[in-house]
Amino acid sequence: MFSLKNYSQSPLLSPLSPKAKEYLGFTLVTLAIVVAGTLLFLFDPASSKLFPPSPFRSLTGLYCPGCGTLRGLHQLLHGNLVGAFGLNPLMVISLPFMVYSYVAYGLRTITGRTLLVWFVPPQLIWFILQAILAYWVARNIPFAPFSWLAP
Repeated sequence: MFSLKNYSQSPLLSPLSPKAKEYLGFTLVTLAIVVAGTLLFLFDPASSKLFPPSPFRSLTGLYCPGCGTLRGLHQLLHGNLVGAFGLNPLMVISLPFMVYSYVAYGLRTITGRTLLVWFVPPQLIWFILQAILAYWVARNIPFAPFSWLAP
C-alpha cells in the first residue's frame, strides 16, 4: 500500500539528508521555472497552441483572477510592463512579492542566510483574499471602468 510515509522512506531519497532533499527540491523547482520562463519568452501564449487556454474562461466565459497571467508574463519577459499591466494588473502587483519570497527561501536553503521576513497578520490575509474576490467580480462587469480590468 502506498503512503506518504513509505514514499519518504524511498531508497532513492533515503541516503539524502533533510537539508539535501530541501536543496534538491529547490533546485528542481528553479529548473522548472527557468524552462517554463524560456518557453514563455520564446512562444507568445496569445498566438501559440503550446499553452492551453484558461479552463475557467473556456467553461464559463468569465475571467478569473489569473486570466491574462501567461500573456502578461510573456510581455514582462519582453520588457513591456504597460502591456503586462493591461493583461493582469493583479499579477504585476503581486509578482515582486512572490519573487522576493522565492529568493528569500532559496537564500535560506542554499546559504542558511535569511532575508527580512514579513509577518503577515491574519487580518491582512483576509483583506487580500477579499480584494482578489472583488477583483474577480469587477473584471467581469462589462462597462468602464471595470472592463479595463479584463485582459
